[in-house]
Amino acid sequence: MSPADQPTSEPASEPVDTSAVRYRCETCGNLTRFDVTTVRRATAFHHYTVGGDLEIEDVDVLSEQVESVVCHWCGTGDGVVELDATREAAGG
Repeated sequence: MSPADQPTSEPASEPVDTSAVRYRCETCGNLTRFDVTTVRRATAFHHYTVGGDLEIEDVDVLSEQVESVVCHWCGTGDGVVELDATREAAGG
């Protein structure tokens, strides 16, 4: 089977740790909803059941790069900034 003929699968169910990055839209004030586009390179164990169902296990993210962050509320990426985690933890 050539790589083009191999079945595609859903993204891994294991979340990537992006908790260190918070965003804020300075255009509308949004702190909670963003459309983040990333490029990720990972290895994963693909386990096909006898019935042909795919389960993806042991996902190891090798690299990840954020391409764009757009505010889901106002639809712009121009005003989106990363928040400083140490400043947020200090309350301000």
